[in-house]
This record gives sequence, C-alpha cells and structure tokens, in this order.
Amino acid sequence: MMLRQEMARLAKSILDDPVAGAPQADFTLSPESGEEAASILQFASEHDLRVLFWGGGTHQGMGYRLEPAVIMTTRRLNQIVEWQEEDLTVVVQPGVLVADLEEELSNRSQTAVLAETPGPATVGGAIASAQSGWRRYRYGPIRDRMLEVRLATGDGRLVRGGGRLVKNVTGYDLPRLATGSFGSLGLITEMCLKLWPVPPEQAMVRVDDIDRALAGAYRPLALVETTAGATLYLAGSPEEIEAQASAVGGSVIAGHDWPVPLSASIEMVLRVPPGTVGAWVGALRTVGADFQAAHGVGEIRFAADTVPVEDLTAFRENAESMGGALVVVRAPDDFELDPWGTPPNSADLQRSVKAAFDPIGVANRGILPGGI
Repeated sequence: MMLRQEMARLAKSILDDPVAGAPQADFTLSPESGEEAASILQFASEHDLRVLFWGGGTHQGMGYRLEPAVIMTTRRLNQIVEWQEEDLTVVVQPGVLVADLEEELSNRSQTAVLAETPGPATVGGAIASAQSGWRRYRYGPIRDRMLEVRLATGDGRLVRGGGRLVKNVTGYDLPRLATGSFGSLGLITEMCLKLWPVPPEQAMVRVDDIDRALAGAYRPLALVETTAGATLYLAGSPEEIEAQASAVGGSVIAGHDWPVPLSASIEMVLRVPPGTVGAWVGALRTVGADFQAAHGVGEIRFAADTVPVEDLTAFRENAESMGGALVVVRAPDDFELDPWGTPPNSADLQRSVKAAFDPIGVANRGILPGGI
C-alpha cells in the first residue's frame, strides 16, 4: 500500500484500468511529461521495479516476453510540439499516432516517411522498434530521420542527444542508439524528425521482370513482391513516372496501394543481402507462407498459421550464415523458436551501453538479443 501511495504521488496519471493487450502489472501509469516519466523511472530504479513501455502495442510481439511491475503508456504524451515547415522538421511526443502525424503533415505536402499502413502504431513505438516502412529503398532507414531525441533514462535522468540543425555532435549518437533500442535505454519522451516534400504525382507499375525493374527505375520508392506479384512504386512529375514505366516495361497505375499488414498467427521478418531476396522468395513459396518482400532493401516479411520449427531454424541458419537474421514479429506464447536468434558480436558492448543509461536494468529489461 505504501508503495502504491508513493507511486501515486509521483504519477498524477496512475490508471486503475489495465491496458488492452498488455501483461499484468502492479501499476499502470501514463505520464503527462518527460519530467514525470523520469521521476517514475527514478523511483522504479530505487525499488528495482521492472517497467514495460507501451505505445500502440503493434510491436509488442517482438523480443523476449517481460513480466513488468509497471506498465508505462505514452497515451498522454501525444502532442506535435513544433513543426518547422521551412526547415522540414517536426518535433513530436512518442504517443502521437503515426497515421495522425502523417495526415497532419500531408496538409502541407510533407511526410515523415513513416510506415504506410501503421494501424494504431505510435511514433515512439516506430522509432523504438526501428520500423522503416516500404519507402526505405528511396529514403533510407528510419534512423536517418532522427535528428534529435529526448530520453528519460532507466535511472530517471532526462538526457538530450543530436541536434536539429547541427550534424556533428560529440558523445553518444543518442538518436541512433534510441532507434531500435526497444525501450531498453529508457522512454523516448520527445523526438525531432526530418521531413520530405511529397512529390507531385504517385503511381505504381506492375512488373514481371524484377531485375529489369531494379535496373531501369531511377530512385523508386519501393519494389515490393507479394504472392500476388511485384509492384514498383514511383513518385515524381508525370513525365518522370511515364519515363520510368517505359523503362521497366509496364503501364502506369495512378496512386499507391500498399500491401496490407500480414495477419496470420505467426509472423517473421528476414533481413538478408538485397541480392538474395529472389532466392528467399522461392524458398518461402515452398512452405506456403504469405510474404511481402522489399527488393533492393533485403527485408522479407512472411506469415502463416503453422510453420514447422525445423524449417524456420534452417531459414535462420542460412540467413545468419550470410550476415542476416530471422526475427519473430508475432507468435503464440508457446512458440518454440527464439525470438531473435544468435546474439550479435556486439552484445557485450550493448550491455555496457544499457548499463550507462539504465544501471539497475528496469527499462524493458531482457527484451533484446542475449537477454539485454
């Protein structure tokens, strides 16, 4: 009781109702500021209370399962703090929905190039899980869009890294560290993202010859192959689009129709050298998996309700042998495959970095490869 009273004193936004989909916890909190989040984490560190961060819940199937004492949601950290249209930057809190941010930016023909079909995903969750979206082929990974980040560390400090205008900074490259950290360093409380102008026209071309499409298209947004076929996504002036469609031997279809998220009970992602994607697609067809392959990038999502673990193990061993990985995105609780696979050679370095931000290990402890 005393612990709850003290927690309630620190967190004005303590919630009595559990968060849908979240594991059971002693406390569910929704801080209203970075300072409040930091105070909660300081208290959690002092009492060794494990904290699980929760945004939209769309990426919670990744990593090792956690048994937290505290669920900290970002539902009240949901503001667009500052939008500098001329500088092509926007500062947002982590609980802003990706769909809401992109809709707002589209009013001025700008985009943060976040996931195209995000559902209830939040910006903070997209950064923490490093979800780049299909347009990575043209615009690069999501870490390249992180200019500045404010972080409430696991031991309750508020730290800031990066710069909105200055590219060269000293010390930790905190924006890149936070991207893909899965909350292991603390809670992202604010971030500055680089924006891009939206091209005047958007179009698709259905392609039969993927190699020709990759060679003939100039800076396409994406080339995505699914079980239904391959589609080249283009953007630019009408003349540019027509020229590229002619080069790859296809007809222009106006607009963008992005693949809908996979829905089977087991979803995996393969990260492999881009030149091997075609061979991997062939292997996935043999096991009957639904797939979405990003050619030129080297990322393949696939899903099925049942997949023999021995097949997945063979896929993982093959992927890891070429420097890639097979990662579990979503699976039943009794799924027998390790969510990450072989820990990276940098695991000891990652532990040292986590210890610098979260000495006690309260922030999403154990979620990363190697139980970091």
